[in-house]
Amino acid sequence: MFLKERQNAIANMVKSNGRVAVADLAEQFAVTVDCIRKDLRQLESQGALKRVYGGAISITETPERTVYKRFSTNTAEKQAVAAKAYDLIAPGDIIFLDISTTNLELARLLATGHKRCIVVSNMMDSLQVMAENPALTVMCPGGNVSLDLNGFVGTLTIANLKPITFDKSFIGAIGIDLLTGEVSTFEMDDGMVKHTVLENTDQVYLMADSHKFDSRGNYNFASLSEFEGLITEAVTTKQKKALAKFDIELI
Repeated sequence: MFLKERQNAIANMVKSNGRVAVADLAEQFAVTVDCIRKDLRQLESQGALKRVYGGAISITETPERTVYKRFSTNTAEKQAVAAKAYDLIAPGDIIFLDISTTNLELARLLATGHKRCIVVSNMMDSLQVMAENPALTVMCPGGNVSLDLNGFVGTLTIANLKPITFDKSFIGAIGIDLLTGEVSTFEMDDGMVKHTVLENTDQVYLMADSHKFDSRGNYNFASLSEFEGLITEAVTTKQKKALAKFDIELI
């Protein structure tokens, strides 16, 4: 099979199946793993797919940019991540929850719990949920309102967050690149808020269900090594091996 024929076949497989694995493709086409990786790099440059750790995914599988459209996706996984995060919060903590549908699940746990702590969030949905619990001191940093994110971002948000030292922060992401360790989101303004909080928090945790390993945003706001821990509900043996090269605790 010629190079172009193989690449066309790979592109069609991604389009039909949603994703492909490098090892499987190498075996199927009787070529080396490096050869398949070169194919995927070229196909990605042509806009035919997105490379992820161990393979590639269809561009059509890119997550929704608008937050409310992600509320009902992977709910069980997000709740499992949120439950682990909730156990890390101690009474008296000053914590930050960023704009994240997984953090919304954590906000719901805080809203029904009995932990007395100060919670700062730039996500309107989380603020509304937590405000119902008198045990919580709920604060909003303000800023420019993003309709897609239903939250606050921009220079005013960043300026109001910078003076605060958080005990723990819980940060969401659109995608995690297990090859480079880059953690991404869609909006630059959103990413800048996340990175600001990273710099003034004692313990920062990345909230990511396992689907985030097969996804990628447009703006890289951090590296895995900048986080205290990665909170997820499940990882494969291959993913765990990839994460081992980064200085991050798997929770």
